[in-house]
Amino acid sequence: MTQQYPNRAAAPTATYRLQLQPDFPFDAARAAVPYLASLGVSHLHLSPVLEAVPGSAHGYDVVDHTRVREELGGEAGLRALAHAARRHGMGLVLDIVPNHMAVPAPARLNRPLWEVLREGQESPYARWFDIDWEAGGGRLLLPVLGDDLGRDALEVSDGVLRYGPHAFPLRAGTAGLPLPELLAAQWYRLGWWRLARTDLNYRRFFTISELIGVRVEDPAVFRATHDKVLELVRDGVAQGLRIDHPDGLADPEAYLRRLAEETGDRAWTVVEKILARTERLPARWPVAGTTGYDALYRLDGLLTDPVGAAGLAELYAEFTGLAGAEGGAWGATARQAVRELLRHDLVAEVETLVRMAVRSRAADAGAVREAVRELLAAVPVYRPYPRDGGAAVVPEPGALRGDPGALALVRELALGGDPAFEARFAQTSAALRAKSLEDRAFYRYAPLLSATEVGGDPGRPAVPVGEFHAYAAGLARDWPDTGTVLSTHDTKRSGDVRARIAVLSQCPGRWAEVLGRLPDGPDRQVVWVAAQTVFGLGEREPERVARALGKAVKEASLRTSWTDPDPEYEAAVEEWAAGADLSPVLELAAELAPHARANVLSATLLHLTMPGVPEVYQGCERDYRALVDPDNRAPFAPPRGTLPAGPPGGDEKLALTRAALLLRRARPAAFGAQGGYEPLAVRGPAAGHCVAFCRGGEAVTVATRLSLRLAEAGGWRDTEVRLPPGRWAAVFPSPEPPLSGGWQPVTRLLTGAPATLLARES
Repeated sequence: MTQQYPNRAAAPTATYRLQLQPDFPFDAARAAVPYLASLGVSHLHLSPVLEAVPGSAHGYDVVDHTRVREELGGEAGLRALAHAARRHGMGLVLDIVPNHMAVPAPARLNRPLWEVLREGQESPYARWFDIDWEAGGGRLLLPVLGDDLGRDALEVSDGVLRYGPHAFPLRAGTAGLPLPELLAAQWYRLGWWRLARTDLNYRRFFTISELIGVRVEDPAVFRATHDKVLELVRDGVAQGLRIDHPDGLADPEAYLRRLAEETGDRAWTVVEKILARTERLPARWPVAGTTGYDALYRLDGLLTDPVGAAGLAELYAEFTGLAGAEGGAWGATARQAVRELLRHDLVAEVETLVRMAVRSRAADAGAVREAVRELLAAVPVYRPYPRDGGAAVVPEPGALRGDPGALALVRELALGGDPAFEARFAQTSAALRAKSLEDRAFYRYAPLLSATEVGGDPGRPAVPVGEFHAYAAGLARDWPDTGTVLSTHDTKRSGDVRARIAVLSQCPGRWAEVLGRLPDGPDRQVVWVAAQTVFGLGEREPERVARALGKAVKEASLRTSWTDPDPEYEAAVEEWAAGADLSPVLELAAELAPHARANVLSATLLHLTMPGVPEVYQGCERDYRALVDPDNRAPFAPPRGTLPAGPPGGDEKLALTRAALLLRRARPAAFGAQGGYEPLAVRGPAAGHCVAFCRGGEAVTVATRLSLRLAEAGGWRDTEVRLPPGRWAAVFPSPEPPLSGGWQPVTRLLTGAPATLLARES
């Protein structure tokens, strides 16, 4: 469906994401401006800039919406960065967090929350937060205690209740009470941290109790939490906005409309919306598109061999011994993870929905509880949007187990029978999908690690050429200014690591041989995941691999977890990762290096020239092999000065990135909303290995896919690509004599590199 309310702000030609933190503040970003301008990007995309918990390395734990973060250099530093960017012809895109705020230690860092804790429901700030006061008996549960009592460590001093690093305000007139009476008299209840699973009475971000949901749908709350950002847009400091986690909002469309009205459509706006493979962004949303995880899945899938991926899945089940829902099969694994979350980690969220349903319509709580679980488990997307054609994704009662009446009731409420229930059901659905898939099932099911990425589909990791062309043409038609990415601060592995791992989908037999030469580990899945991780890195890097493995086994929650750790098992994993002989993996990586190179360069070129606004994550213009956070959030260390004119010697990826970005900047119409997308015809025995398209009649991309299979089949031979009419000069890999339109041998187009970018001669 064509976008009905296009965002009218001028789109960037390309963005560059910078992870701001105390070790990389505004001044450091300003020093990088000349280099980034010479690279060819048009906008710097900054991680959240508003006041956050001190020391935060990401900034999503906002504590004050009215101030720019002092640890980064404050508002003066941000405005100086914007000024420097403007002098070099660039703008800024800000990442904003409308869904939640931090529950910090001490609580006074978040003044609105502090006032609610002190004054309860009577506080003017009580409307800010999504709190079910009735469920808490008029009190707000704060699950911060290290054990079920924790009172020995509680003390009152200077009119404040203290517990370790925590500090909480006291209700007026209670400071002199004995401790038991004092605790009972507060508007909050301090509880054991495990109670967050079952008794929490505020909406949180996913399962993170340190982040409390904000009711940004309230006009007064919107104004108070957005005035500073809107001021920065009005003053020309920022020209774009990235909206974090819109699925967490009560009404994302209404929020985005208000934001567009307040900015006067002066800000290019994209939303961090995770779309299932067949899902589409609601056409009525007044945004330019998504942040690009849907493009990431297609780009990764294009470089994945479907036959080999199936072979890896069979080998994985055999090697690890995992069966069904434990990680042996994708569908069963995903369903099991969903049900675990509903019965353990998200019990509090389920109980909130049960209470809302019973309040709305007198019904049996037990039957409603099972109905809520069944319906949430059956929703196939992150969040249903009934008013945007999403009603069908909430299944009919006849397709589910349980009491038909309770199922029908819950479905009716979820589809708008009760607007408050509809919103909370949708918000819970988004949290459920994110936590059960990305943070559990993706770590349990690991035949091909490159497929277990945000927005991915490990059960169907490969994307045929025709499907990629159809997707790209749809973007050019409906969302031409959407964002596209290969690496972000949230990807479990950088694009280069995934591109390297994807080569294994072309040679499952050789991978099996390597596995047979590896030492046993704490369990076979650890061996498999470690081996693919090392293959993706191409280096031993035991400390980095051990950190990534430690996170992987806790997220998988099979033998240890964040909340129920098994220290002995975790120590065994770390010890094995540090000392295991994985030289067979490195030998295979060296043998397959040419095909890893082909994947990296092809993915880079396809990303930078397909429809949409490409984002280069910090450092990704060069070889960038990073694992899950915090590995991929290390402070950026950009080169000083500017890139010299002409191709940078010795760094293919940098040369390709710069050539594509400069071409986008020089010919914006070809790559923008009017540029369109034209797949180019390919014929010959290796046609399936070539991806070729033209943008706006001005630029041609030709890239290789599945290069190992291509080599095994005899190479390109007589395969040809039909260029559009005109004369075409190579921009990358190096200037060559111009080519004429019409059929051209692929061997002539791809000389010296597995991917080439051509520009029409003026």
